Amino acid sequence: MPSFKSIARRKFLQAAALTTLTGTTLTGTALTVGIDQACGGASGAKQDRWKETIDKGLMWLASQQGRSGGWTHPVYATAVSSLAGTALICSGSTTTQGPYAKEIRNCVDFLMSKACRNGLIGDPKRDNRYTYGHGFAMLFLSQVLGEEEDTDRRQELIEVLQNAVIFSVSAQTKKGGWGYVSAKEDDFDEGSTTITQVQGLRGCRNAGLIVPKEAIERAKKYIYGCQNKDGGISYNSSSAKGASRPAITAAALAALYNAGDYESKYVPKMWNYSRRNLHRLSNNELFGHWHYAYLYYTQVVYRQGPEQWNPYRDKICDRISKEQRADGHWKEENVNNVYGTAINLIILQMDHGYLPIYQR
Repeated sequence: MPSFKSIARRKFLQAAALTTLTGTTLTGTALTVGIDQACGGASGAKQDRWKETIDKGLMWLASQQGRSGGWTHPVYATAVSSLAGTALICSGSTTTQGPYAKEIRNCVDFLMSKACRNGLIGDPKRDNRYTYGHGFAMLFLSQVLGEEEDTDRRQELIEVLQNAVIFSVSAQTKKGGWGYVSAKEDDFDEGSTTITQVQGLRGCRNAGLIVPKEAIERAKKYIYGCQNKDGGISYNSSSAKGASRPAITAAALAALYNAGDYESKYVPKMWNYSRRNLHRLSNNELFGHWHYAYLYYTQVVYRQGPEQWNPYRDKICDRISKEQRADGHWKEENVNNVYGTAINLIILQMDHGYLPIYQR
């Protein structure tokens, strides 16, 4: 029996197809109502404003896609392209249906072209932090796998993802974390890349791929070992691990939720620390990583249920909407505008619930 979210996504795509046939815009009543009824999002003028913001952002993002199917960055093209593709599938489009089907297919092509013989998805010659891109690519590709209808294409995706899982597991450090590169090159590990791998592996497991349970359990223990007395997660697990980092704590908590850990003794302390430091939406102690922090903190709050989520959603969506530029993008100086725009769109579309990895 298809899930509610699967049915909701089909309703969205039907509405999108109808707007295309009738010549109406993507902000038309049929599509907006379809989303609201299927996903239980906010209603009224506020939802209309967010819908317009989302549409402008998606159109700008699609316009920035290169001929190769990726988005340009001199170093982090794999990571940026994976996040951009994820933002597009958050809208309800798939590789075969919806307004952004072509762009999503092209993104899949681009990422599959980055698959190396050893399983890495990325460019190790250009990217000295390739585990980020590898993790984000696993996440994106695992989310489109279930909607792929072509048998040969589906098998290609499965092979790329299974090899990617094997690479990720082999790249894990002795302590159970991940660093910027494979442990075979450097056994150093740190929190943010560890979280990216855990979420990518979880996406693959949800899609039916074989992911060794031991790898996830070791990663969980690594995260536990990074926790400080204040409940936050430090940069890494060394004996001199240093102060807690709000961004890494939120990301670690999202990863633990993905790993099925909702009730260990570590989780409530992490939630309380994250809420104290991030719920106000300030940029304090984020070291320029606002988008990274709120990509994950938004997932964490969404999992708390409507009582926590609804007021937070209103606050962060209003803030993001006000910061959008006239052409649809958001300014982001730490990586690039595609990175910031993609993450903002993922946050704005969290309520849609189309991606299994983000569902409650």
